Amino acid sequence: MYSRILVKLSGESLAGKGKEGIIESEALLNSAKVVKAIADKGIQVTVVIGAGNICRGSVIEKTGIDRVSGDYMGMLGTVINCIALKEALVKLGQKAVVLSAVDVTFTEKYSPELADKYLKENYVVMFGAGTGKPFFTTDTCATLRAIEIGANAILIAKNGVDGIYSDDPRFNKDAKMYKEIKCSEIIAKDLKVMDLTAVEMLKDKDIDVRVFNASKPENFLKAAGGEDIGTTIKKG
Repeated sequence: MYSRILVKLSGESLAGKGKEGIIESEALLNSAKVVKAIADKGIQVTVVIGAGNICRGSVIEKTGIDRVSGDYMGMLGTVINCIALKEALVKLGQKAVVLSAVDVTFTEKYSPELADKYLKENYVVMFGAGTGKPFFTTDTCATLRAIEIGANAILIAKNGVDGIYSDDPRFNKDAKMYKEIKCSEIIAKDLKVMDLTAVEMLKDKDIDVRVFNASKPENFLKAAGGEDIGTTIKKG
């Protein structure tokens, strides 16, 4: 079992079927329950959430909005999602806090020291606003934060796939799923599981990256407990 982890969630995981808008109450509650279940095991939990339910880069590009402005919009979207998840956790009886990479009056400013303090006080800590800089993805943010706070593992919950494959299993029935793979192999094969900048950052770090199917809530606990599910990315 890992002692300190970072959970990477997609913004879409909070939207559910989208019947209630960008955040669906049931989907939000389910995500909060999963995070709390991990914390209840005595594991220190941090969370990074994407903003795909609010604004997607591919959509923003079509509007003519420039990349930098679009990235700032995405950062604000992650703050919205973090606050929503924090409130859901608090309602479940779990202490939680949002730390933002940019100055936002209704959150606290991120620092590794403050995150460490809250984790030792049994808070779930959510990292909003990415790295605070444009041109960096939430994958890079998740990796950077995991390194800064000394996490043992990054849990990446994927929609519709069980792990990392040699090819897209939806179109290639012969695609092979890797049980374990090194960072250097992902880069060499250009596998589209994470931003390659994030993978490069992990090459020499003792941080496992666990990639698994998000559709089964029990997978979160299994991955956090070190069970052999999905794909594990190792250094090297």
